[in-house]
Amino acid sequence: MEELLKMPYWVIDFLPWQVPEDGDGRFFAVEQYYLQKPRQDALRRRFAEILLKVNCYYDLKICAPEEEDWQSDPAPEELVAWACQDERDVRVLLPGENALFTLDRDDLYMTVYNSSADLLKLLDRLAAAAGVFLWQPAQGK
Repeated sequence: MEELLKMPYWVIDFLPWQVPEDGDGRFFAVEQYYLQKPRQDALRRRFAEILLKVNCYYDLKICAPEEEDWQSDPAPEELVAWACQDERDVRVLLPGENALFTLDRDDLYMTVYNSSADLLKLLDRLAAAAGVFLWQPAQGK
């Protein structure tokens, strides 16, 4: 998993691209607004819906980063419960694709590492249907 976290990544976000650095703090006020319940819960449910639909096409495994017990292809209710938890981080692995999703408790986005072109095409459609955006941040070198 550590190697996947070093791979190129994309984000599924409530915003369509990176916020400019000279935003005078407006983003932080909006971020705090969305981090409050029930808005954060609604956003995490959108991410859960995307993961559910991804699971229709790909086998997946899920766990918390501090655990090593990966659960393979959980029932839809379990997958949603995992993704909607706000008290811990979640990792979702697509073993056949060697791709990794991360959903951290204090983030308003989900990250996907090492995604194939086919997976990105699917994610772009699923994100649009869920009312969120798929985009690639500038990658550090």
